[in-house]
Amino acid sequence: MTVPELLMFVGFILAAYSIVANDAIQTLGTFISSNSHRPWWVLWAWAVSVLVAVLVWGWVSYDGDVSYGRLTKFPEPPGGIDWIHVIPPLFILGLTRFGIPVSTTFLVLTVFAPSNLEGMLVKSLLGYAVAIVTGFLVYRWVVTRLEERFLRTHGEPIPAYWVAIQWLTTAYLWSQWLIQDLANIFVYMPRNLSFETLMLCLAIMLGLHAWIFYRRGGEIQHIVTSKTNTLDIRSAAFINVIYGTVLLIFKEASNLPMSTTWVFLGLLAGRELGLTLHLKHRPVRDTWLLMAKDGGKAAIGLIVSVALALSLPALRAWALPA
Repeated sequence: MTVPELLMFVGFILAAYSIVANDAIQTLGTFISSNSHRPWWVLWAWAVSVLVAVLVWGWVSYDGDVSYGRLTKFPEPPGGIDWIHVIPPLFILGLTRFGIPVSTTFLVLTVFAPSNLEGMLVKSLLGYAVAIVTGFLVYRWVVTRLEERFLRTHGEPIPAYWVAIQWLTTAYLWSQWLIQDLANIFVYMPRNLSFETLMLCLAIMLGLHAWIFYRRGGEIQHIVTSKTNTLDIRSAAFINVIYGTVLLIFKEASNLPMSTTWVFLGLLAGRELGLTLHLKHRPVRDTWLLMAKDGGKAAIGLIVSVALALSLPALRAWALPA
């Protein structure tokens, strides 16, 4: 195995673990928190069954491209993967350790094609705006009565059909997230995977997901559990549908990757503000502070992501002069 091939697998493994730990738990966070009474391996089995289906479908439908065509503007490096490409997922691991929801899309993909940064940034910020407005409108005027009922009956037995609804909506959301963010992971691999490589990547990802589910989400999970009533599977089901639909809309709009982190934070922020104004269960000021805290963490992650991604090519040129 050559050095670029070795770095290719190292980069893939680091990206798969770090992105799952930082991004995917934001997507599966309500599922994990609202099903904390169930064995971790049951939740893992459901999530990876969707993962396998999405990967295999993308591989079959896009001639071996499991990114669903989202890497067309991110060609493989002419000389193969080198040490510069491996640095971003290492930074993601460090930021995740401190509970900072970093934008993995900017941090990882910009290193491969810096010229696409502006387009990804515009699309991601638009996604944040759409999500925060949608979350506010829905939870301020559409489902407020239901949320009141959910809060009032918290702790009471929940009908079994709600469990089925939440698990199905989780599969819907999870599949939409995977279609968006698999590009951040498989950018390290050949754009058209062989069957043997696909099986190897699947085995690696299933093992990494098992560790994440065993740890019940890690540090990023607190962003979910700090919000109003996210432990209720009925509330979690509504979050899944709204979040998944926003991702679906932007997926159909263009194949340029975007930051799902910002969509996630926007939805939770809009939801929290809408519920606070309606339920008046906490001072509005406290809600603004909570939103600012989450937004501040994301802003730090964005600044670090962009700064690192733009500086790494210059670092390579300095370290490896022509």
